[in-house]
Order: sequence, then structure tokens, then C-alpha cells
Amino acid sequence: MDRCHRWGQKLAGYGFRLTAAREAILGVLTNTDKHLSAEDIYMIFHANNPAIGLTTIYRTLELLEKTGIIYKFEFGHGRAKYELSEENSHKKHHHHLICKKCRKIVDYMEFAKTEREYIEIAEAGLGKKYGFDIDDHLIHFYGTCPECKT
Repeated sequence: MDRCHRWGQKLAGYGFRLTAAREAILGVLTNTDKHLSAEDIYMIFHANNPAIGLTTIYRTLELLEKTGIIYKFEFGHGRAKYELSEENSHKKHHHHLICKKCRKIVDYMEFAKTEREYIEIAEAGLGKKYGFDIDDHLIHFYGTCPECKT
């Protein structure tokens, strides 16, 4: 099943349609490995679709986040960043390393066996303690990147 069909089905499950603007915004997110803000998406999108305003971008991103098609991240930079959720992306499961100085974001996905085991133990323990059925997690590590350390 192609992505557009999957996105359309997911939106339809929430009572929405896959409009041309929604599909175009998802296309921008599909064709980048960066974490983009609404303004970044607007600048990319506006070059080919000048009739769509920033307000539409914000509303569309909010809708796509509510339906689980995209993730919204607040990395402490004052602007939310967006990326496709794993089920809608070519990226595999990853965590984020965020530099507090330059705001660089690194996708971390080369997990060692012990890291995977620790996360599984943590998920099982938290699920049991709080009665949650945990099916996903997002982890962000904050610090200073090599370039900013020098």
C-alpha cells in the first residue's frame, strides 16, 4: 500500500480527507531527513504553492500530529519541529541528541544490545507500575555537540 493511500485511510478514520495541501506538506516531510519547523515547511512549500499561508501550515501540522501521522517535538528552541512518525517514514526507530548551544539535532539509531535491553526493562517496569500498555517511546538527550565544545 502506498503512503498516500495509507495517509488517506488514517485521516478518514478521524473523519478527514487527504487534501492536496496535506499531501504536499507530507511530501515535504517525506523528502527530508531534517527536523523542520512550520516556518521551514512554509518556506519550502511556498515556493511551489504560494496560495497556501502559514496559518494553513500550522493547522495542517496540528491535524497531522493529532492523527499520529507526524510527531511534534519541543526541543527547547522556541519552535516546534516535525517529522513523520515511524510507520510513515523511511527512518527506523531513533532517539534524538540535541545540542543546547547550536540547536543541532542528531538522530541516534545505532542502539547497542544493552541499550535495547535497558529500554525494554524500563518500558515493562513503567507499564506494570502505572498500568500502561506501552507501545512506543521518544527519548531526547540534551548536551553539547563536538563542534560547540571546542
